[in-house]
Amino acid sequence: MQSRQPSRRVTMTDVARAADVSPMTVSYTYNRPQRVAAETRDRVLRAAQALGYAGPDPSARSLRYGATRTLGVVLGEHLTYAFDDPQAVAFLAGIAEVCAERGYGLLIVPTGTGEEDPDRVTAAAVDAYVIWTTTADDPVLAAAGSTHRPVVVHSGPDRAGTTVIGIDNRAAARAAGLEVFATARRPAVLSFPVDRRRESFVRSGVDPDTVAYPVTRDRLAGYRDAALDLGLDWSEVPVGVCRTNDVAEARTVMRELFAVAPGIDAVAAMGDTLALAALSETTGPLRVSGWDDSELARDNNLTTVAQSLREQGAACAAAALGESAPDHRDSWRLIRRSSTVGAGTRPAPAVVQRMALPPVTGTTAPEM
Repeated sequence: MQSRQPSRRVTMTDVARAADVSPMTVSYTYNRPQRVAAETRDRVLRAAQALGYAGPDPSARSLRYGATRTLGVVLGEHLTYAFDDPQAVAFLAGIAEVCAERGYGLLIVPTGTGEEDPDRVTAAAVDAYVIWTTTADDPVLAAAGSTHRPVVVHSGPDRAGTTVIGIDNRAAARAAGLEVFATARRPAVLSFPVDRRRESFVRSGVDPDTVAYPVTRDRLAGYRDAALDLGLDWSEVPVGVCRTNDVAEARTVMRELFAVAPGIDAVAAMGDTLALAALSETTGPLRVSGWDDSELARDNNLTTVAQSLREQGAACAAAALGESAPDHRDSWRLIRRSSTVGAGTRPAPAVVQRMALPPVTGTTAPEM
């Protein structure tokens, strides 16, 4: 029997011949697209798609290993975010720990809303990708998938061919909402951005199904679940959306919330930084919950949802490098402190209570 010859791998030269350009032009199309005329770039990409060419193979750059032995992290934020935001720092530390243990390098690929973002992702000399939570319409997801390398997405969105690792944000937000809204007459939410435009606004009854970011969508849905469980009208709950996880931004949005609804007596915030900003803007009793159990939360006796982004980062890295992906959906807990137990007081020590999942009971600790 005649042995079947393996199909020949499509090369950059093949694409150049099909597009009637030089191999250098093909290389620039993928690595320096700004140096190629739009019409020529489109012709090259059409030829590449027709031939099944996914782009330059970074593994060819390492003859010793046959791979780059580098893990790429697509951040979706300004590069300084990786060093300024405490939760991003924790997440990246978990990834770095796994890379160090396995002898891998770490490459951060910052992206935003630029047209060059997909090209930057596909040109990265990496063996696999970990993508910080983004939206389903983010073109970097398709770009990463087109390379046929492993792709792990933190907290979604869930896309065919990718692995998603993260907690059950909806269940956790419901638990926090049941706590912070328990005695509220005029609750409010201080939210992360709803889509990649990152516009700031205040609006009542935001429909979670209209929100593009999975984390924001699930947390809003959880807060809505809690409000409905407590007999509150979600359509009347004002939501203040912040562009960034920034104190000054959150304080501005909180002032807008108070202007729209002067009687606000409870705020569920999607981050500890946002929650502390809410407390700094109030002049009366205010029940507040945060998220992440950061040092800020512990220092200020803030009720919060605790999760380990370092552990989730490590799990994302391990999964991207071919190991089984652990289930982190239940890896959270609600920590009750005096920001909801006794609004306006701070001296109480932290009280930790693990919440059953699901359903979550709405019991409230006694006032202190």
